[in-house]
Amino acid sequence: MEVIPGWAHTVFPIDDASRVGEARRFAALASAELGFSELDAGRLALVVTELGTNLQRHARGGRLLIAARPTLGDVEVIAIDDGPGIADMARCMRDGYSTGSGSPGTGLGALKRLASDFDIHSSLPTDTTPGGTLCVARVRPEGARAAPRRGSMLVGAVNVCAPGETVNGDGWAVALDTDDAALIVADGLGHGPEAAKASSAATALFRAQPFADMAAQLQELHVALQTTRGSAVFCMRLAPQEVRSAGAGNVVGRIVSGVTDRSIVTQHGTVGLQIRRAQEASLPLPPYALAIVHSDGIETRWDPARIRPLMDRDPTLIAALLLREHSRGRDDATVVVLRRAH
Repeated sequence: MEVIPGWAHTVFPIDDASRVGEARRFAALASAELGFSELDAGRLALVVTELGTNLQRHARGGRLLIAARPTLGDVEVIAIDDGPGIADMARCMRDGYSTGSGSPGTGLGALKRLASDFDIHSSLPTDTTPGGTLCVARVRPEGARAAPRRGSMLVGAVNVCAPGETVNGDGWAVALDTDDAALIVADGLGHGPEAAKASSAATALFRAQPFADMAAQLQELHVALQTTRGSAVFCMRLAPQEVRSAGAGNVVGRIVSGVTDRSIVTQHGTVGLQIRRAQEASLPLPPYALAIVHSDGIETRWDPARIRPLMDRDPTLIAALLLREHSRGRDDATVVVLRRAH
């Protein structure tokens, strides 16, 4: 069994060329803490510089999200923008193609080779949908981690603070065990340090016994969080053909496949303050379905048609799309996406 503490992203709005350097310095500190070699740290710096420079020169509303992931041994860089989108992705992916002076000139094709993981999605605006580009690149030491086996669970997430905060009041964690997965997303009441204390207490208890009976686990969480301001909590278990859940508060779940869209409703209340007796819910898990859980920093009314073109892609792209298009912009925001590797 592998228990993975959820990672959080630091956001760098790329509204000025100096912000690219700020993001690069942050990534350098993250790679040093993970013990990267000079060569691997240089790869990461180049990835951050190229993505950031492209945002600064060619995109609207560009931002970089960067997270160190110690359990997985890598640094994740997500580039998000609000347009205009890339009309000719094949051309941009050619080695050596650059959009103009002022960037390293390596092009997206070379970045794909430099990164340990790389995926990109871009769309042009229509009358009904916005355009823009989403890109995820991860860098880890060469040969540090093998590709996931067929059928194993892939995890993608974004986790960002409320505007003006430096501590995230949302927390999450996931556990993977052969064909099964367990997930918790906790949204501490309010935001800031006190909210973080509540969500951290919830995720710490989950990590100790991630596959415990969920109704009993939620009751144990309720007792443990009574010394905090309380938290909304959503617990989920995924088996090959079934998803079970239990929770309280405004963290929501959704199961989406090519033909299915099912929301998962939890009881009202705040764990640590007031909840009814916990009950599990169960739904069938269709083949190739996504399990998506997000805090209330993300609007609940989003169209699954927007994410269906990305269902076979890196799940972090889906989390980033929901953040870009459905963030409320005034609270901590977390989206976690699980799917099996095909």
